Amino acid sequence: MKSRKKGKKIPLTYYMMVVPIGILFFIFHTVPFLRGVFYSFTNWTGYGSWKFVGLKNYLYMFGNSNITDAYWFTFKFALFATILVNAIALAIAIGLNSNIKFQSLLKAVYFVPYMLGSLIVGFVFKFIFSNLIPQFGHLIHLPILYNNILGTTHAWIGILIVTIWQGLAFNTLIYLAGLQSVDPEIYEAAALDGVGPWQKFRDITFPLIAPFFTINLVLSVKGYLMVFDQIMAMTNGGPGNSTTSISVEIYTQGFQGSQFAIQSANAVVLFIVVLVISLIQLRILNKREEKLS
Repeated sequence: MKSRKKGKKIPLTYYMMVVPIGILFFIFHTVPFLRGVFYSFTNWTGYGSWKFVGLKNYLYMFGNSNITDAYWFTFKFALFATILVNAIALAIAIGLNSNIKFQSLLKAVYFVPYMLGSLIVGFVFKFIFSNLIPQFGHLIHLPILYNNILGTTHAWIGILIVTIWQGLAFNTLIYLAGLQSVDPEIYEAAALDGVGPWQKFRDITFPLIAPFFTINLVLSVKGYLMVFDQIMAMTNGGPGNSTTSISVEIYTQGFQGSQFAIQSANAVVLFIVVLVISLIQLRILNKREEKLS
């Protein structure tokens, strides 16, 4: 009998690179998360003594209008942001993938917003919405632009615009990678058969880039359910609580409102919500990929 081949020895360099990162991840991510789960079952305010209260914090959450309103706003924001950013990014990617001039330059231009910090972008657009746009509105005598949108009941639309603008870069690059993996000969054959643009997209392009669509959709929903930076920079959750997302509610009430334990429970629920939605998305989209392939 032939002796079994011994497994390939893993180089020491691998352990030297991976183990320290794994330890740091465990210390600064896993441990704080587990502590948060633990404190969600206590009445700790962030300092001093504490005692176990069981599920009291979780029951309080579902009876608190501020928290339920934050969930409603977050789901609404994530839905609109996910749909719009993916639709626009796919359209841009299809345009960039065609034979147009200055293609490399345009790719770089679209990627610039992703390189900027979300807080910086938020503060810049806060200035634009509160100063430049109203001044421009008065200059061209357009009343709809007179007021700062961030101070109205439509403030979430201003945040949505900025979030989409910044998120387009990453999604566009993912879709570009998918489109460039499609064999051009498939399109040539379709053209010879007289296939129209919409039919080509529906029956050829979309089925072939379905895995890339899955990646973008899952990452978009995950990111927008945890939206934080843009809101803190532009409205701080206002006016009132109209733009308070779950993450903003956890931060403001947990660290400034002495609700550390309650907001720890809120964070645990948010984690479960994001996890469940992501798993459902993957299951549904993977089945769709199998049908399209």
